[in-house]
Amino acid sequence: MNRSLLTIAILSALASAPAAAQTVVKIGHVAPLTGAIAHLGKDNENGAKLAIEELNAKKIKIGGKEVSFELLSEDDAADPKQGTAAAQKLVDAKVAGVIGHLNSGTTIPASRLYKDAGIPQISPSATNPKYTQQGFATAFRVVAHDGQLGGTLGRFAVKETKATSIAIIDDRTAYGQGVADEFEKAVKAAGGKIVGREYTNDKATDFNAVLTKLKGAKPDLVFFGGMDAVAGPMLRQMKQLGLNAKFMGGDGICTGELAKLAGDAMGDGQVVCAEAGGVTADKAKAMDDFKAKFKTKFNADVQIYAPYVYDATMVMVAAMQKANSTDPKKYLPELAKISHDGVTGKISFDPKGDIKNGALTLYTYKAGKREQMRVVQ
Repeated sequence: MNRSLLTIAILSALASAPAAAQTVVKIGHVAPLTGAIAHLGKDNENGAKLAIEELNAKKIKIGGKEVSFELLSEDDAADPKQGTAAAQKLVDAKVAGVIGHLNSGTTIPASRLYKDAGIPQISPSATNPKYTQQGFATAFRVVAHDGQLGGTLGRFAVKETKATSIAIIDDRTAYGQGVADEFEKAVKAAGGKIVGREYTNDKATDFNAVLTKLKGAKPDLVFFGGMDAVAGPMLRQMKQLGLNAKFMGGDGICTGELAKLAGDAMGDGQVVCAEAGGVTADKAKAMDDFKAKFKTKFNADVQIYAPYVYDATMVMVAAMQKANSTDPKKYLPELAKISHDGVTGKISFDPKGDIKNGALTLYTYKAGKREQMRVVQ
């Protein structure tokens, strides 16, 4: 072979060779991408996408090899059966970890599959205490749970709003019932009076029977355990029935969409809600920067949990880096003892997998816009 042909052969071989050995690490994400709260699911998914994009740009090396992270995103439609099907799909795909699910009702049943497969799971938004009370070493969350959230709202209802007669409605989901139960306990402990408790479901649109029944008890505050897609129409029907009461709820209703869903039925200051999470003053700039970056990337405002999804993804990869391994068995112990400075604050977990010192943010709505009241821990 002459020199020119040899040069061509070498150049051809170099061109066809991979630039560098890369390990592809699959990280799963699950949220409702269809259905009534798809806007919240998409918000979560975008938080994960942003984290993965930034991690890949860093060209991280783990175990001596450059790592490329791949996001496998699944839709659970906020349905427990679809949630376990999505979880099994990710288990079969041999993901290294899972960020999700969004809802407690899908997170809890799915968590057993991840536990059985030894796959770490960090939920950015499931707040039912039962999730981490199961004792699964693989289960973590980066937000405060319903015991803290419902308790804070219950105390606020009695001590701050001075409500004397309180009615409760929940949607019978793991999340809705759980947060309503904790709210009721806190109201009673603070000396408040519950004048009625009723139930609906997370697909309901007609609440006239429930609201008419409660109206007879003359509540000055109605608490709803559920999501914004149900809370908005409920507020409309409360106005139609002349049920003039404060309206409270957890993070499920505490969205930018609630004002649109309720329309002109929401009075200024009428709604008070709490979001699991929140940033103290020292983290305000980091959160503002994140929101600006998110807006530029997706041309959408953060709904609720995108920053927590982003932090959860970063925490998972930080544990892999500390373990110098993407093997779930090897990085799980590092995840359990992690201390990570995230966009949302310091992230470390207690022995159950709950975030330590989880913050809560109280909000109200004025002129159709959500307005922060205070951050509590």
